[in-house]
This record gives sequence, structure tokens and C-alpha cells, in this order.
Amino acid sequence: MPNGSRHLETSANERSFLARVGRVLFTLLLFEIGVVLLFLPWLSLWERNYFLSLYPGLRPFLLHPSVRGVITGLGALDIVVAAGMLRRQGPAGASPTS
Repeated sequence: MPNGSRHLETSANERSFLARVGRVLFTLLLFEIGVVLLFLPWLSLWERNYFLSLYPGLRPFLLHPSVRGVITGLGALDIVVAAGMLRRQGPAGASPTS
């Protein structure tokens, strides 16, 4: 095996590994953001945050249960997307099957 093709194979394996690590990190980030958005609107921290004290006109809007529900829904959507990414994760270079 020539030395050049061995380098190309190693480089492809490194890219595959880095791509897999990047997907896992992005999936974890999506999941964490989803969990925060799922619970944060219903905690007392939501009612006494910096932006509500800085902009009191936003208080009625951001404390409305419908807005809290929409934000919670975005969190749930993030978690579903992260779960879908984990489910579709296969060998690098393989196309996901339906």
C-alpha cells in the first residue's frame, strides 16, 4: 500500500470521527436547550428575570400562560428533534433509511 493512500484513509477516518462527534454534541445541545425551554417558563425564575425588570411592558405578555405554553412547545420540539437525530444516527457516510 503506498504511503499516500494510507494518509487519505486515515484522513477520511478522522473526518468521519469528527463528524460523528459533532453530531453527538449538536444533539446534546438540542436536548439541553429543549429541557431548559420545557421547564423554565413554569419556574419562579421566569417571573423575576432581568428582562422583565428592564422592560416592564413585556411582563403581561411573557407571563401569559399561552406564551409560556408556546415556549414549552418549542422545548418539546427540540427534544423530539434531538431524539430523531439519535435514532437516525448510523455509520458515517451511510444514508438514513426510512
